[in-house]
Amino acid sequence: MSDPINTTDIAAMSFEDALAELEQIVRRLEAGQVKLDDAIQCYERGAQLKQHCERKLNEAQQRVDRIVIGPDGTVGAEPVKLG
Repeated sequence: MSDPINTTDIAAMSFEDALAELEQIVRRLEAGQVKLDDAIQCYERGAQLKQHCERKLNEAQQRVDRIVIGPDGTVGAEPVKLG
């Protein structure tokens, strides 16, 4: 099982693409048929993908947190207050 490590820029990946690659890495490592050097590279990339996914989820949570329901029941968005 010597599939090459994906070199796509993680920062440019969508949440879904990063999660799919992370799941693929986990499957490869769990299969136990990866050479040690490849396993280390997989683990490092997996850690980066995990961080990326967590950032994307946090960004999404912040957007959801800004959704407000007005007194008349209408749904709207409240701008983020920075600073």
